[in-house]
Formats: sequence, structure tokens, C-alpha cells
Amino acid sequence: MSLEIALKRQAHELGFELVGIAPAEAADGFEQLQSWLAAGYAGTMNYLSKHAEARRHPSSILTDVRSVVMVGMSYNSPAEADAIGALPGKPIGRVARYARGADYHSVLWARLGNLLDWLQAERLGCQGRAVSDSAPLLERNFARRAGLGWIGKNTLLINRQTGSYTVLGALLVDIELRSDAPFERDHCGSCRACLDACPTDAFPRPGVMDARRCISYLTIEQKGAIPHEFRSGVGDWIFGCDVCQEVCPWNHKALAGAEQLLQPRAELTALDPIELLTLTEQEFRDRFKGTALMRARRRGLLRNAATVLGNSGDRSALPALQQALNDSEPLVREAAAAAIADIERRHSERAALISNP
Repeated sequence: MSLEIALKRQAHELGFELVGIAPAEAADGFEQLQSWLAAGYAGTMNYLSKHAEARRHPSSILTDVRSVVMVGMSYNSPAEADAIGALPGKPIGRVARYARGADYHSVLWARLGNLLDWLQAERLGCQGRAVSDSAPLLERNFARRAGLGWIGKNTLLINRQTGSYTVLGALLVDIELRSDAPFERDHCGSCRACLDACPTDAFPRPGVMDARRCISYLTIEQKGAIPHEFRSGVGDWIFGCDVCQEVCPWNHKALAGAEQLLQPRAELTALDPIELLTLTEQEFRDRFKGTALMRARRRGLLRNAATVLGNSGDRSALPALQQALNDSEPLVREAAAAAIADIERRHSERAALISNP
């Protein structure tokens, strides 16, 4: 058995559904990254521009890198799992699927560390580094180069078996491994489902996403208030968004992921935005420790909760929103005031329709 075959077998045993090997060469998506940044599509994610040059070549991460082992782990869940945690008769806040279980970073880092340990036992002296969103690597670019799939019109990596509900990681090593053939075909065809379904029109053209309009960006990366023009588009998404993935035909065929740590927890599938508005800083940390929701921080998650309540138009949320006007965080107070105005506006519009059908 070759080292490459044994390595892939070990990766599968560690829970990775996808594994492939790419040569450690300059990223072939670097020019597209530069154009994307120049267009301002990164929004306030200034770290992408600051470290852009480091993404040109994986040697910025590991000086003597020779090969990049790309892995993917599915977080797709059974359809019935989406109903877990529903709150009948009450406004709910939806959470993107990848964030309904344990923080995938910690899961991938641990498994990649185990894979590196195995490789170092097979090849004494081998040096490597495991990364997952933690280093300046164009992961989807190298995943395509490693044969794991193609980059779809929604900018996500799509695999014919696992769809796009997949988190990626990489193991950079200083030994030469036989590379896999890159994935050259595009199986999206004429489909525009993801582009047409986006509530905030975040795709100026196929394969290009304007982060400033993306619900995931607005509910996670956006540090200030959600712009008025996008509030209604956020709908009931309280953290992240799956719309462009939910409509993708390839995800309709994908099997559920096997890693239990990434499977949805009942308490994270649907959140009660009214209850969230009562959380103290410590309560927020205790409740969401070890999950991706920590990235939004309390101020961001409560801002999102207020936005979801404003979009619901449910006047039963008014007492909680009025109480939030006294929150110590200005961002929460601002979002609560905007939500109250949205609810009252929607109520007035409905009343007008009833009186003047």
C-alpha cells in the first residue's frame, strides 16, 4: 500500500468523508481574490486585505511545504433534525447548520492533529501544520485542486456525494506526496437556484459574492448595526444563513454527515430571540461556549435577535424589546429601537389593509 493510499484510509477512519492531495504551488485563485478585494466585497473584514499577499502561496504558512492534504467533513443533518427545538406560536431565530453542533474548528484541528501524528510516525522527520480557517490559505481553491469538488455559483465547494454542507481543513507537510487530479468540471450547469433565492441579492454574478450583502456576514462579521436596507432580508436568521445551500439540488441528494459532534443540538437548532434579549454577558458565555455562536459575541447575537423580532411583526415581542432599550450595549439598544419601529410599522400597514381592503 502506498503512503498516499494509507494516508487517505487513515483520514477516512478519523471521520473525514473527503480527502485529497494537492501540490504546494501558488494558489490559482489568488488573482480572483485580489479583484474581489479591490471591488470592496470584503466589507469590514480588513484582515483579508491585510494578509492577502500571504494567500498567494502556502509557503507563507509552512516554509518548506511540498504538499497540501485537503480534507472535508460533512455537517449535513437528516431533514427531521431541522424541526428540533421549534417554538410553536413564538418567533424563532434560525441558526446555520454548521453552527448547530460543536465548533467545527476544534473538531477539525483535533482530527488533523491526529492525522499529522500518524504521518510523522510513518515518515520520521516529517513536519506539518494543520489549519482550518486559521491561516491564510485559499482552502476551496486547494480543495478543488485536490479533486474534492468544484466551486459553485454560490462560491462554495460542492462535491457530488456530500454536496456543500462540508467544512474544510488542510494539512500542510514538507514531504512530497503524489497529488490527485484536480476537479476540472463544473456540474452547476444552467442552474441559478442559489443566485435567485438569496434574500439580499448577495451575488452580483455567478461565482462572486458581495459579503456586504450576505446574511452570514451581516449576522456574524458585521460589527455595527445591520443596514436598514438589509434588515428585512435577514428574515429569521439569527446566526448565519443556509438559503443558497438549501435550494442547491446537490444538497438534496447528499447523505447526512457521520460526525456526531457536528450534528445539531436541539437547543441550537432554533433560538428564542425574546429569551436571548435577557442574557447577561456571563450567561451568553456559559450557554454558547464551545460553539460557533461565540463569534458573534453577545452584542452581535442580541442585535440579531432584535432584528429577527422586528421582522416577525409580533407585538408580543414589544415588552422584551422595550426592556432592551435599557441594555448597557449601544448596539443592542439601537437594534431594539429599530425593531420596535418595524413592528409598529407592520402593525399599521396590516390595520390599514383591514380597514381599506
